Amino acid sequence: MRRLLRRRQQVEAEIAGEVAAAAAVATLPVAPDTQAAAFFDVDNTMMRGASIYHFARGLATRGMFSTSDLVKFAVGQAAFRLRGSENPEHIAVARETALAFVAGSKVEDVVRLGEEIYDEAMADRIWAGTRALAQAHLDAGQRVWLVTATPVELARVIAQRLGLTGALGTVAETADGVYTGRLVGDLLHGPAKAEAVRALARREGLDLTRCTAYSDSANDLPMLSLVGHAVAINPDSELSEHARKHDWPIKDYRTGRKATMIAIPVAAGAGVVAGGIAAALALRRHYRRKA
Repeated sequence: MRRLLRRRQQVEAEIAGEVAAAAAVATLPVAPDTQAAAFFDVDNTMMRGASIYHFARGLATRGMFSTSDLVKFAVGQAAFRLRGSENPEHIAVARETALAFVAGSKVEDVVRLGEEIYDEAMADRIWAGTRALAQAHLDAGQRVWLVTATPVELARVIAQRLGLTGALGTVAETADGVYTGRLVGDLLHGPAKAEAVRALARREGLDLTRCTAYSDSANDLPMLSLVGHAVAINPDSELSEHARKHDWPIKDYRTGRKATMIAIPVAAGAGVVAGGIAAALALRRHYRRKA
């Protein structure tokens, strides 16, 4: 049974990766170094906190969804974050609720809102150190891709605002330019990220041994282990230990209270709104206890 579950998860990861790679669109001219690229996770790697949390908060202020919706998302996504990797039922719940909050919305409207919300709430949360690393790859003539469980439309907005090549993200199903609330494939999380990078490398003719990947989370070990150069950015304890054991570079841009603040919103790392909302509530309770 466990072997069948692992195989099913592998197949779903491969499908999600292929879907994400197929949806990837480069927004910059072809780089001079055509065989090397850099892949950056977003939440707590490129940006302080969870991108989908900031997006959700921006949508909430615009009256795009209700409190009851948030409760439903929080239950499903918290279950996925804590136990979903081993429980098909929790994975199914997470998948079903992942993008329900934009069901019925036009893609062009969500993209426009993503641009507004990025400028309002995300631009000043970009880690300067990580941004400099990305720029160094661009200056070396390499392509730079974001790889995130965040919906690909939002991921593309972030990539465009940062002047990067493009983004791999969770792909939502649409019909006539409107979101259905369902996913195409699966959440781009964990092994699925590695499959997306592998599929993109095949499409773009990349030599993965010459590529570099950056992340803060042990969830991204499949992606980090896939490339020739792995770097831990603001790492969690498991990734930090793994990086030291394998002599991977470690860079930490967190200081003091900021480190505490970003440790909790990482719960949205599954790329869904509810994780970020649950994290915000947890953060609020944390500081109430400290008061």
